[in-house]
Amino acid sequence: MVFFVDSGSGILNWVDTEATNSQIKKGDVYRLRPGSVFYLQSKPVDIYLGTKLRIYAIFSDSQECLHDPCFGAYSSITDLLFGFDQSILQSAFGVPQEIIGLMQNRTQPPLIVQDMLSTPGQANTDMWQFPPRLLKLFGGDVSADSVMESAENKKKEKKEKKQKSKKAKTFNVFESEPDFESPNGRTITINTNDLKALSGSKVGVFMVNLTQGSMMGPHWNPWACEISIVLKGSGMVRVLRNSISKSSSECNSSRFKVEEGDIFAVPRLHPMAQMSFISDSLVFVGFTTSAKNNEPQFLAGKSSALRALDREVLAASFNVSTVMIDGLLGAQKEAVVLGCPFCAEGELKRLESEQQEEEEKPQPQPQPQPEPEPEPQQPPEPFQPPQPFQPQPPREGPQDPSRETKKRDDERKREQEEAKKEEEERWKQEEEEEKKSGPSQPQWQA
Repeated sequence: MVFFVDSGSGILNWVDTEATNSQIKKGDVYRLRPGSVFYLQSKPVDIYLGTKLRIYAIFSDSQECLHDPCFGAYSSITDLLFGFDQSILQSAFGVPQEIIGLMQNRTQPPLIVQDMLSTPGQANTDMWQFPPRLLKLFGGDVSADSVMESAENKKKEKKEKKQKSKKAKTFNVFESEPDFESPNGRTITINTNDLKALSGSKVGVFMVNLTQGSMMGPHWNPWACEISIVLKGSGMVRVLRNSISKSSSECNSSRFKVEEGDIFAVPRLHPMAQMSFISDSLVFVGFTTSAKNNEPQFLAGKSSALRALDREVLAASFNVSTVMIDGLLGAQKEAVVLGCPFCAEGELKRLESEQQEEEEKPQPQPQPQPEPEPEPQQPPEPFQPPQPFQPQPPREGPQDPSRETKKRDDERKREQEEAKKEEEERWKQEEEEEKKSGPSQPQWQA
């Protein structure tokens, strides 16, 4: 079990190989191994102040992420990019809306295009050496940090800042240095490098704090799915599906509103963006189904994964010039958390419009049942004068088989008794005749 302390403080007592206890407070992250017997004690001062000790926990029993029937690869990078709304892309890349609209209106090239930059019969190895890296980058085999020097430096700084926290039994997200911080918000991720207790748990933890009118830039997790809990505020979440699932009604891209206390999940490798409203901030903590270094890969900004690809390849993929690609990737100077005023409001308006269209859809009418064919009418019978009433003899209904058998047995018994009586009367009559005739004379033989 991996848990996050949302409010209050207290003492965690548990028995693993031996009895152990640890002080916990708001913002702490800790893990208990399977088979541990534990209990929590809240502090009396918190009870007096009315502060409850509240934790959020996740129990992991499998390496598998959420079952997603819509999981699949993208067939075109344009589907990955233009699945987001224009206002989101405009804020993410920091370019005018006209540029995004111009790129969206371009004819989408086929999946396989001719290399116009190489001479016939000779492959341009310098230009097309990136597809293997592209597959690894989008499939999660390597992270964008491995191909970006600035991100490598950031990881080293993060390791140095968290070295002190790693030695502790718990990790507090409010007392540690964030991975990224700007006026638009801050993010922090916790893995086995930061908290040794997470080793073997297959669970990581992260926290995102978006200020008003901000956005966690379009990104995806290449290693694990993310299960998040909203701690404060409200906002909108946009999740894209893959190209293969476009024809399925169950696999449409989705947008939804989240508020304090809501739980939402995003499967692995699904591009997403979280946005706060202009009137409210958005704070959420999440769990990932992998404890290794599973930092998200970003679509835009200084840490954009697209910067690892050759600009000529990108230009051919979007059917635009390399000048436009340079402008698209070079305009945004921020990274990770970006300013995006009214982006959440725009997503909410589209969500309400979609819901209204769904309600206004005509309901399927029930199929009319075929009417039964009328029975052919019989010709009317000729008029018969009424007959005088004649009593009918009672009809004997069918006899019960058991009654018939009993009746036959009674008749047979009666016949036997009558035959016996006749035999007795015959013997009696013969005896009377013998008495009347006198004794019989003996006959002598000569």
